[in-house]
Order: sequence, then C-alpha cells, then structure tokens
Amino acid sequence: MKNGFRQSMAWLHTWSGLLVGWILFAVFLTGTASYFKGEISQWMRPELHASAAGPEAAAELAVNALRQIAPRSNTWSVGLPQERDPIIRVFWRSPEARRFQNAILDPVSGERVDSRQTRGGDFFYRFHFELHMQPIWGRWVVGFCAMMMLVAIISGVITHRRIFADFFTFRPGKAPQRSWLDAHNAMAVLALPYHLMITYTGLITLMLMYMPWGIDAAYNGNRQAFFAEAVGSPPPPRAAGRPGELVAIGPLVAEAARQWGEQGVARLTVHNPTDANSVVQISRGDAGRLSMNPQTIVFNGTTGERTSETGGDGAAAATRGVTYGLHLGRFAGPVMRALFFLSGLAGTGMVATGLILWAAKHRQKRAATAKPGFGQRLVDTLNVATIAGLPIAMAGFFWANRLLPLDIAARPDWEIRVFFGLWVASLLHALIRPLRRAWIEQFAFAAFLGLAIPLLNALTTQRHLGVSLPQGDWAMAGMDLGLAGMGALMGAIAWKLARRPETVPVKRKARDAAMPAAAKSA
Repeated sequence: MKNGFRQSMAWLHTWSGLLVGWILFAVFLTGTASYFKGEISQWMRPELHASAAGPEAAAELAVNALRQIAPRSNTWSVGLPQERDPIIRVFWRSPEARRFQNAILDPVSGERVDSRQTRGGDFFYRFHFELHMQPIWGRWVVGFCAMMMLVAIISGVITHRRIFADFFTFRPGKAPQRSWLDAHNAMAVLALPYHLMITYTGLITLMLMYMPWGIDAAYNGNRQAFFAEAVGSPPPPRAAGRPGELVAIGPLVAEAARQWGEQGVARLTVHNPTDANSVVQISRGDAGRLSMNPQTIVFNGTTGERTSETGGDGAAAATRGVTYGLHLGRFAGPVMRALFFLSGLAGTGMVATGLILWAAKHRQKRAATAKPGFGQRLVDTLNVATIAGLPIAMAGFFWANRLLPLDIAARPDWEIRVFFGLWVASLLHALIRPLRRAWIEQFAFAAFLGLAIPLLNALTTQRHLGVSLPQGDWAMAGMDLGLAGMGALMGAIAWKLARRPETVPVKRKARDAAMPAAAKSA
C-alpha cells in the first residue's frame, strides 16, 4: 500500500488478469460458443432432420426401441425433441457396462440412425469448464481462474476513476498502446454487469465442490440426502425382484404436457422398466424457465398412478437455481441469447486486449534499454497462440467434422485431436515466426477457415445455404453464415494489422535522432 490504494489495485488488476488470462480467454470464447450448443450439434450432424413427432409419440417410439436395444438395462433415459434440439436421444446403462450408452432415433420409424459420430456443441460446452482435463481437475483450474477474474474485474473498476467516461473515448489513430487501452475500457464497461454476473454465477455453479463442508456438517456426510432435499433429486428405487409390465408411456407424458406445455416436457427416465417396482420420472425442460432447479413428476411404472412431484423450491434452492440459470442462459429467447452472445464476445475481447496491452506496454519499456527477454517473448507467443490460434482450432474442429471419413473408428476423438493439433501448430508457428508476421498469418488463416465453411458444407452435405435458406432451416443456415461472419472478422483484423506501419523501437529512434544528417544520407 506504499504507493497508494489505487496504485495497489492497479497492480492487482494487472497481475490477476495476466497470470490466468490465456485460460480465461479460452473459457470465455468456448463458453460464448456454448450459447448455441444445440445449433452447433445440429450443424455437425447434417444427416439428422427435425422431429415432427409430439412428446407423447416420441416417448412411445423411444420406449419401444429401448425394449429392443436394452431389454436388461435397469435405467432407460430419453431426451425428447425440443425446439433447439429436435431429435430423439436414448440412453441406457447395461449391467455389464460402467457408463451409459446412447443412440439417436429416427423420429418417424423409431429406428437407430447411423449419423456421423461427433461430440458436437457439447465439446465446447464441457471444455468451457473442464478444459478437456479430468473433470475434477479441470473444474478446479477453471474455478481458480474465475476467482482471479472476479478480482480483476473489481480491482479494474476501482483503478479506473474515469471508467465510464473512458467508455466514450476511442482513439484508433493514436499510439497502439492508447488504442488497446481504449478498446479494453470500452469492452469492459459495455458489458460490465454481464461480466460480473457470468463470473460470479460461474463460481456458484460449482460452489458445492469448492465448499462442501457445510453440507457435510449438516447432513453428516450424506450428500445424496442433501441433493434429494435441496434440488428434488431422490435416489433411484430398488428393484422388487419380481417381473412387472410397464404401462403405456404416452398418457403419462400427455399429463405432464398439460401441466407444463408440450415444449416443457424434456426428459423421460424409467427405473427398473421390467420390474414390479418400476418408476417413470418425467422432467421439465429449461426453455422459458429462469431457475435450473429440476421439476419432475413421478409415476408408478406398473399402474400409471402419479406418486409425487418435485420442484417446490425453498428460498436457498431457488436462489441457487436462478444463479445457475442465469449462467447457462437456456431460458433466453433468440434476442436475449444474441445479447448474451455479444456480451460474451465483449468479455473475450476484454481479456484479449488486456493481454495485448500488457505486452505492448512492457515491449515499449524494454525497447529503449535491451532486447525483449524470455518473459516478454513467452507472453507474446502465448498471446498469438491463444488469441489467434484458438479461433483456428475451433474452425478446424468444424472442418474435421466435414472431412473425416464417416466410418473412422473413434471419430469424435479424431475431431478433438484435430482441434488440439491445430492449436499446438499455432503455438509452434508463433515461436518460429516474427511477432508481427505471426499475428497477420494466423488471423488470415482463421479468416480463410471461417469464410470457406459455407463452401465446404456445400461440397460435403445436402444441407448447404442453397437448401437451408429457402427451407427456413435457420440452425444450418445460421451456422454457415455465423462462421463466415467470424471469418470475415478475423480477415478484417489481419488486413488492419497488415496495413499498420511497423513501429520503430525507441532505442533506434533515439539513435537516429542523434545521428548527423550527413551520416543519415550516406
């Protein structure tokens, strides 16, 4: 505090943002893409078409298919068609398997569909909070970075006395450092409420992992009892050991649809489907609902009698559910989702400009005294590989979806390998190329990948813009146009960087100023 409170906050803002900035950029960008997780998944499975079946018919088709696919499973789960994910998904756990298996069904016949295997938008969604690490470690890393992000936001507000006035000040023609600072301030203030909300609620979504001691003390370590009481998640029933006949599912789904509306019925779970103690649990979806706390109706599987209902939240559970819902944004309609997406891009840009600003400031300081040291070179390389390299990797993920053979083994894993391979290649490219050329070349390559995606889609599928636009298939058309738009943005950045004159180091300018005119003309 010897330099004053505001100066101390400036130091804290700089280092709390810099040390985790590259991870925060990746978290922000992939999290922003996850607002369109459903549309990404649809685009990456072009063989699938929207379901015309209502929830009752879809449920009947799914249960009949599961009787054939997994007759010995003790748990069936069905994802019913939704507006943004209009296909039927089924999941089951075999007695021999440790994990759930899954399949996608044709919405008309109920037969399994052999669509291309892909993680789709779920890859970006899970990367956003797990970084493709072991889940427990990835969530701890992202949680630590989110804490640093919260510190950086609060200290940044304290540091900038004129932060709101600076929002209306942008000087692109000034020195690069001043332009980067103006851009950083503008993007930070433009979506400041969103930045605070998304960072704090992100921590809340994982708070039970970070701070479990209160639950352990109040429930004597029985966390299942806590979840059953807090979020309506009762443990699955035990099988009676006697055979039983499952009732028709359609009327049960129809009863839930009368209560929530057809779009409200999202998931169906059947426990012990061939046992006398079978239970049917129907869950409400997230569309149009701010709270993410589960709402379910439970039926006796052999009689069809309605036995219980969950979702009457207390104050604490409702608070947790609303904060969780705010973070995921699944309640949002098209306009609100677009605003969330733009705010997420502003957050991504805020992190990127902060990293670039630090590098530019320190490069200018060292230019008058010495060559850039290892730390400066490391920061510059990581900046290029993260800010320009991650968009390349994400675009390459979409290219891999279209170009990899459909029958290749472990196809989703190969898509992910292409993603990380391109990202590592971006890092190596940034290491061996001059800094300025690395920025231009990587942004130009990202522009090519994005702008060419509509053409790639037209060459490899039957659901290109010439078909999707006339049919009003906005999931496919929107992805083509959106990815091309992001490519155009990358191209504009590359063009701007290529046109900007190369800055002359301070040391060289001082030497040239002291040099006699005759020597300069020699």
